[in-house]
Amino acid sequence: MSTVTTGDDSSVAATSAAARPADPPLIEVRRLKRYFGSRQRPVRAVDDVSFAIRRGETLGLVGESGSGKSTIGRAVLRLIDCTAGQVLYRGEDIGTLSGERMRKLRSKLQIIFQDPYASLNPKMRIGAVLAEALSTHGLARGPGERERRIAELLELVGLRAEHARRYPHEFSGGQRQRIGVARALAVEPEFIVADEPLSALDVSIQAQVINLLADLRERLSLTLLFISHDLDVVEYLCDRVVVLYLGHVMEIAPTAELFARPLHPYTQALLAASPKPDPLVESVAVPLKGDIPSPVAPPSGCVFRTRCPHAIGACAETLPPLEEREPGRYSACIRTELIRTELIRTELIRTELIRIEPIDAELVDTHLTGPSAP
Repeated sequence: MSTVTTGDDSSVAATSAAARPADPPLIEVRRLKRYFGSRQRPVRAVDDVSFAIRRGETLGLVGESGSGKSTIGRAVLRLIDCTAGQVLYRGEDIGTLSGERMRKLRSKLQIIFQDPYASLNPKMRIGAVLAEALSTHGLARGPGERERRIAELLELVGLRAEHARRYPHEFSGGQRQRIGVARALAVEPEFIVADEPLSALDVSIQAQVINLLADLRERLSLTLLFISHDLDVVEYLCDRVVVLYLGHVMEIAPTAELFARPLHPYTQALLAASPKPDPLVESVAVPLKGDIPSPVAPPSGCVFRTRCPHAIGACAETLPPLEEREPGRYSACIRTELIRTELIRTELIRTELIRIEPIDAELVDTHLTGPSAP
């Protein structure tokens, strides 16, 4: 399970161990920080983030623009260096590896870029793009074997072998993104960062790429870090979700539980802002005050407090740690218990279990913990 903490390394290890008792992570991020700009006024793009991803799992990373999602994805693959913290692949800190050792590891850690056209060389045929990946990592030696492997990759992502002779501009946006997926799969990776792979595509094409990723994940047992703004896609594709705000993690939970009953005020606002096509589904607006603060000068204490409808004076005093509020569910908010009580009250009213004010505390406790033993 994922976790974020502002405490010491033992807190990270303890929470991770409690969440994953028998399944060691394929990827583990420990207290990751990535600052840009000068030392005097750094842009705190990612600030003290920790999480882990099990083999075969799809972890969603969501949040507004500027929350640090893509920066985390690139730092995990060491496409950019970390300011502080560690990224472990199978227990090995990739930040300490030599250039030669890291090049060998690249075949196991791949990325699907947000803009498929910008990530392809316009002067290279698609067959040459895929062949370059194969030859760089010593795969598919010889022209005959290389051509066969390229044809297999194109067919795997729903294209034809003859497409290898075309240039990137001869394809549609959806086809180019399929080529990006094929390039990532060419070197037989274990872990892929999908950095908003749908944002540059038409809605009609997005479903095809979503289904392709879901199918490949099952067929090839891939482990994915899926970065997206589209909450509906995240709900469909991901096993768990990490919610980011201004470089900090607000909440981590299994996907179904997070969408059914978000515990953090920011998660509630994020889900409320996502339109629901079903007229029978009630949409509850969560008011947010002001604009997103600057990462150059983030607020003291909880970074979300300046926009939070539940904020109190204590929220400005300390940065709330990400703590386990329910089994497998983590939230970074000192007012989580109040929010949980409100959620349970709303749920009870909707199921017509209560119709009175104030809420019956004993009924809430029973709903949380189950009936006491006779």
